[in-house]
Amino acid sequence: MTSGLHHVTAITRRVQQNVDFYAGFLGLRLVKQAGGAEDAQQLHLFYGDAAGTPGSVVTFLVWQDGAPGRVGHGQVAEIALAVPPQSIGTWLQRALAARVPVEGPLREFGESVLRLRDPDGIIVKLVGVDMPAAAALPDPEAPTRLRAVTLYSENPEATAESLARFGYRPARREGAVLRLVSDSDAVDLREAAGFFAGIPGTGTFDHVAFRAADDAALEATQRHFAALGPTTIHDRTWFRSLYLRDPAGLLIEQATDGPGFAVDEDPAHLGERLMFPGQSPDRAEALRLMLPQFSRPGEERPPMRDLPFVHRLHHPEDPDGSVLLLLHGTGGNEADLMPLAHQLAPRATLLGVRGRATEEGVTRWFRRLAMARFDQDDIRAEARAFDAFLDGALGGYGLDPARLTVLGYSNGANFAGAVMALHPGVIRRAILLRPMLVLEDLPKPDLTGLEVLTLSGDRDPYGAYAPALNDWLAAQGATLEARQLSAGHELGAADLDIARDWLATLRA
Repeated sequence: MTSGLHHVTAITRRVQQNVDFYAGFLGLRLVKQAGGAEDAQQLHLFYGDAAGTPGSVVTFLVWQDGAPGRVGHGQVAEIALAVPPQSIGTWLQRALAARVPVEGPLREFGESVLRLRDPDGIIVKLVGVDMPAAAALPDPEAPTRLRAVTLYSENPEATAESLARFGYRPARREGAVLRLVSDSDAVDLREAAGFFAGIPGTGTFDHVAFRAADDAALEATQRHFAALGPTTIHDRTWFRSLYLRDPAGLLIEQATDGPGFAVDEDPAHLGERLMFPGQSPDRAEALRLMLPQFSRPGEERPPMRDLPFVHRLHHPEDPDGSVLLLLHGTGGNEADLMPLAHQLAPRATLLGVRGRATEEGVTRWFRRLAMARFDQDDIRAEARAFDAFLDGALGGYGLDPARLTVLGYSNGANFAGAVMALHPGVIRRAILLRPMLVLEDLPKPDLTGLEVLTLSGDRDPYGAYAPALNDWLAAQGATLEARQLSAGHELGAADLDIARDWLATLRA
C-alpha cells in the first residue's frame, strides 16, 4: 500500500514574501503556479524538491491582503521539513542572518529541531534527519521532504483511527502529542480538547493530503469513509484527489502520485509559467491580469508601499507610462476591473485599489444608509484618506499624475465623483461607469481642466440619479462627455468601445 504524506496546503496573504521565504530562504523549487482548482481567481503556488515529488510538496493558496485566520482544533498546526542532520547549525545561522524568527535547536521525538515562523506566522520546523530527496535541490542543505505534520484534534482517538486508513500507526508519545508513523514520515497528533476551533484565513493551513497509488485506491477510500458523507473524486491535472472530513473536523485529502507536475511542462522549466487548467484562452488571459504578480529570488522586483488602502499593481510587459487607477463596484476588489482596463489600454500600468468600508461583509467605498442615502461623514473621511493614498502611490511608485486616468464602476464611480468634489485636482481624468451623485451638501470647486466620461444605462435602477452628477460636473467647469446606453447596471461591449475611443481621442 502506498502511504505517507503527499502535500500540505496553507494560505498566505502576501505572495512576494511567501515566495521569498519558501523559494528564496528555504531554497525549495517553485514547481507550479496556477489559478486555483476551486477558484481560478485565486493564485495557487506549489513548492517542493526538484521534481515536486509527492511527499516533498508544500502548497499555498494566495489570499492577497486577506484576513488572518486562527489556528485551533480541526486544523493542521505545524509542518516539519527534513534537512540533513549536519545542517541544523547552518540553518540556525541562516535564520539569524535573515532575521527569520527561530527557536532552538530543540529535541522532539529524539530529533534536532529548529522552529521557524514564515512571514504569515506559520510554524515551519526544520528537522535534522536523514531522509534523502527523491529529486535533490541545488543546495545540498536544502529541505529534502516533509518529515511530519502536526494536527490539532479534539477527538484524537477518532482522528488516529481515520489516519490508520492512510498507513499511519502509533509509535510514541511526548506529553499531549502522539506520534503516528507511516513507512516514510510521521503525523504528530496533539490532543486539543478545550482549544478554540480553527478559523480559516491567512496564516493557517487548509488541509493535509496523503498519498494514493491510483484511482482504485481513491475509490477504496471513498467506500471506506462513506458513512462520513458523500465525496467526489476530482481531477487536479497533476494528480487526482478525494476530500473528506474526519470525525474531529480535519479536512483530509488523498491524492494520487501521478501523473505529476511534469505532465504539462518541461521538467527543466517547472513552475515558470502561470497555468490555468481547464480554462479557455480568453478566460485565462483575464485571470492572468487579476492574479497578483511576484518576482522569483534574484529577479528585480518592483517596490510595494505601505499605504492607507489595500492595492495591487499590474505591470504590463511593454509599459507606455500611462496609468489606469481602478475603483471597483460594491462587492468587488482591487483586481475586478483589471481585465476591462487592460482591454482599454493594453500598455498601461494598472493600479487597483480596494475600498475600506463593508456592508454585511461586502466591500464598498463608504457606508450606505438606505437605497440612495449615504453616510456623508464616512464619504468625507474616506476621500481624505484616498487623497493621501494617491499622493503616496504616485510618489512611491514613480507614476506620472498627468498620465493617470481613474476608471470607476458603480460604487467606485460614485466615490470618484465625491473625491473630485471634495479634493479638486486629485483626479484629472476619469471614466465613470454607472455613476450617481452621493454628496448631499455639494461644494462648488473650479473643475476646469478635469476631463470626465460618464456612461449610464437607460434600464439601470440607479440611472435616474446620474443626470444630477453630470449637471454638477458641467456647472463646475469640467470637460464632460455624458452618454446613456441601452443597458442596465451591468457593463457590456458598448462601454468598452466608447471608453476606448474616448481615451484614444485624449491621447491624439
